[in-house]
Order: sequence, then C-alpha cells, then structure tokens
Amino acid sequence: MARKTANDDPLAPVTVAVGQEDLLLDRAVREVVVAARAADADTDVRDLSSDQLQPGTLAELTSPSLFAERKVVVVRNAQDLSADTVKDVKAYLGSPVEEITLVLLHAGGAKGKGLLDAARKAGAREVACPKMTKPADRLAFVRGEFRQLGRSATPEACQALVDAIGSDLRELASAVTQLAADIEGTIDEAVVGRYYTGRAEASSFTVADRAVEGRAAEALEALRWSLSTGVAPVLITSALAQGVRAIGKLSSARGGRPADLARELGMPPWKIDRVRQQMRGWTPDGVSVALRAVAEADAGVKGGGDDPEYALEKAVVTIARAARSHGRG
Repeated sequence: MARKTANDDPLAPVTVAVGQEDLLLDRAVREVVVAARAADADTDVRDLSSDQLQPGTLAELTSPSLFAERKVVVVRNAQDLSADTVKDVKAYLGSPVEEITLVLLHAGGAKGKGLLDAARKAGAREVACPKMTKPADRLAFVRGEFRQLGRSATPEACQALVDAIGSDLRELASAVTQLAADIEGTIDEAVVGRYYTGRAEASSFTVADRAVEGRAAEALEALRWSLSTGVAPVLITSALAQGVRAIGKLSSARGGRPADLARELGMPPWKIDRVRQQMRGWTPDGVSVALRAVAEADAGVKGGGDDPEYALEKAVVTIARAARSHGRG
C-alpha cells in the first residue's frame, strides 16, 4: 500500500508519487483524479509522458482559462524530463495555479533528483510507491487490500494467496477483489486453495521440465522466478523428483502404446508422450545421478543445508547435465 506524507489532501497543488511500483503509481494518479472530479465533474485531465512535456508545454497547460476549469496535469517518468523542461517545472512549483493539480510520477533514483528535491522543498504532497520485492511486503499488501475492502482474511489465507499468485501486485489486488466479491464471511486458506491452487505447482513443474530436457539456463531462470514469487522450495524438489522418476519409469518399461503404458505406469497418456520426448539421451546412470541430486536438494531445503536456493540450483544443473549426455544444448 502506498505511503503518504502528512499533507494527505489529494487536491494539494502538487503531488509527487515516488517509486517504481506501477499499480501504486496508477492508484496515486487515480486518487487525485477522483478527488478532482468529485469537486468538479468537468475536471480536465491531461496525462503526459516525459517526452510529451516539452519546454513551454506546462505553461500552456496551466495558463488561466476563461471558464476557470479545474485541471489535473499528470507527468509520468518525471526523472526523464529534459533540463529545460525541469526549469519550467521548478518555476511552476514556486507559484502553482489555483484549481490546477500537478502530479509528478518519479522513479525515485538519482536521475532527476534535483526536480524531486525541489518538489519536496516546495511542500508537495508525497506518495511513496516502492517496488515490493520482499514476500513480507507483498503479504502486508494483501492484508491491506482486504482491510480496505472491509473484509476479514486469516493470516494463512493471505500467505496462501501470495504463494499462489506471486509478485504481480495487480494480480494480487485482483485476486483479493474477486475473493471479497465471491465469498461471504471470513476468507480462509481452504477458500484460497479452491480458487488458486495449482499456480505454484505449475511454476515448479516448469523448472522440472526444463531441467530434465537439459535446458539448464532456462531451468535456472524458471527456478529463480519461482523462488522470487514465493513458491515453496519443497514444491520444486517434489516436481524435480517426479520429473526424473517419470523418465526412469518410462525408460525401463516395455514399449507400447501410450494408453497401455499409462495403465502400466499410472500416468495419463499425454504425459507418456511428453516424457518420451524428454527422455531422449537419458541413460540409467544419468537417472541415478539425477535422483541422488534431488535427494540432496530435498535434504537441503528441509533443514539439512544452510542455503536452500543453492541446493536447488545445484540439483537443477546436475539434472540438466545428466539429460545432455546425448549432446542436446
């Protein structure tokens, strides 16, 4: 949830939304627009990118109107404004026009810091919109979304939602809204499971599929994405184990139609076809090496090692190498 300064009037002459979380930046803009249109339904909103705000443009947009209309001027990526345009904006900050609200969206880094400092010095209202990179931040966001909707959700439900959806705040917000609209009473973990189970598992099986296909770089990329979105490491080791065991089972089975093999091995026919494609080049020794790697990773993520992420990376690389014994890259 975006944090605001003590000056929390959306109709303050200048608002600066600082950060790189797109959802929060958009919400900061929407809050100002909604407040302006509540005060004047005919409010004119101009939403500009940094390259659209050329020297002199701000003066045109903020010049007095015969109809004294309320106006909101939004400038995105303000850190990218040209030097001459920055001078215009700084000059405007010293004497903002009544009935006009200027909203500056700034990434918050070193680039364009002079403009941000000038806005703060001028007393601009500030809304912090930081990128939420930590699972704990996303968990707090989900709790805040439920609170804003006046709904109660258990801690376990909030955690399950973060685990299932991942790091995309728009998807998290949408999921909260859907649950709040569909479910009466307290939202618990079982409800979240019914709606969103399978998302994390699907991510885990992507890691496993790329590893047993010998595509180490893609497997590692999928692994890092899964971990960054909150997928539990034990789900990944489970998927890796299933992937390697399926190859071992199919390689030792007698040839036959997918339907027959499916009955014999307890796999759906579509999976037989997929595993057949994945197992080309695998050897019995390779399967043994891969299974040992999975066992070591499983021990590592369940407390036997200091770094579960490293244990998973090591297993993925080992499995991919075993799969590449036939020369596939």
